[in-house]
Amino acid sequence: MQQLQSRLLKSFSISSSSIQEIASASPKGLAKVVLKKGKAQLFKDGSPMVYSGAVDRIIGRPPPKTGDVVLVADGTEKPIGWGLYNSVSMFSVRLMQLEEEAARDPSCTLDIEKLIETRIHTAMELRKNLGLPSASTNAYRLVNSEGDRLSGLIIDVFGDLAVVASSAAWVEKYKAEIEYCVRRIDEINHVKWRPSVEILKEEGIDVSELKDMNPSTCPFRTKARENGIFYAISLEGQKTGFYADQRENRHFISTISEGQRVLDLCCYSGGFSLNAARGGASDVTGIDSSLPALELAKENVILNNMDPEKISFLKMDVTAFMKDALSRNESWDIVILDPPKLAPRKKVLQTASGMYRTLNSLAMQLTRKGGLLMTCSCSGAMTQSGMFLQTLQGAASMAKKKITVLRQAGAACDHPIDPTYPEGAYLSNILLRVL
Repeated sequence: MQQLQSRLLKSFSISSSSIQEIASASPKGLAKVVLKKGKAQLFKDGSPMVYSGAVDRIIGRPPPKTGDVVLVADGTEKPIGWGLYNSVSMFSVRLMQLEEEAARDPSCTLDIEKLIETRIHTAMELRKNLGLPSASTNAYRLVNSEGDRLSGLIIDVFGDLAVVASSAAWVEKYKAEIEYCVRRIDEINHVKWRPSVEILKEEGIDVSELKDMNPSTCPFRTKARENGIFYAISLEGQKTGFYADQRENRHFISTISEGQRVLDLCCYSGGFSLNAARGGASDVTGIDSSLPALELAKENVILNNMDPEKISFLKMDVTAFMKDALSRNESWDIVILDPPKLAPRKKVLQTASGMYRTLNSLAMQLTRKGGLLMTCSCSGAMTQSGMFLQTLQGAASMAKKKITVLRQAGAACDHPIDPTYPEGAYLSNILLRVL
């Protein structure tokens, strides 16, 4: 493919090159995914995901296979861009480059290996511009799927180790190329591959045949630091092992916790708890139902030389804990509620809203009058619906409380979002005053 690119660049000037011209020079030819009438403008405007319902027909014999590079064309069969095809997914094509971009710079056009290399490098440069990594933080997100124009690929970095989360068939197809690019980053010595099994099933991947990309030299645990706090991270834990998206929100907690009694619900490995303690909280209690997570949290207390008398963790269902605490008339100055994803799909949004309402109602009742509740939702369906604040108001009514919004935030700045793909926005973090 690179030899083909070199030959083509000699034949076409940058200003005149087009995707169609480059495709025509391909000895194998490329299939063309033709959109239904009236659908092209959405993708010309930048939306990266071509849903199967937007496709009118596919031109090309033999038909493309999952992971193949294809052209995407309007109803007149004029190419508007190119991307990676999937024959079974609801996403027929993940658009990688539009015609106008290819005309300006054809160096990556129809060359997925070169495009992967270029975009991972661009993502690394962006993180450097954001001050990552730094002396105080070496846990961060390097690639954030659509936000870094590599849909289906997430890469988190923890010190000298990168965790690759794969949720697209094309990522599995090009895993060797992706790992090669990641290993070229100076500070990376290990790469851990974590396929998102359930999503990959929907992508048509036979997950039983996934090759193990994790050599025996890759550790199962690592350590990293965030805002000067050290964390032990299990690479077999939730998501990529650590929730880098809450970095800025955790730091904010450290700035408001001095002298406060803090309750951290669904605390996982203690991120918010540790920041509250570092910020001078008089007493911190973390609650989670996962014993492995709490073992990490306790290890992190020791790792940071914190006073175990001022920070404690308890294994318990958070709903049961809150009801028990209410029966004892307990209250806290600051309550943090960061539950797992309750609405993985829009179809369960109403049910999830009821669960969020119940949890937040209990949390509000545990917040002293005039105290603060930091409440979160990592459900994209909830965040994108705009229903979270409405749900919180419902919780306040249920708890017979009055709330005011003090702060609204999302994921940290190393989690960029493509505005043409708002589905990439998943995290809501809202600070409330409870009266």
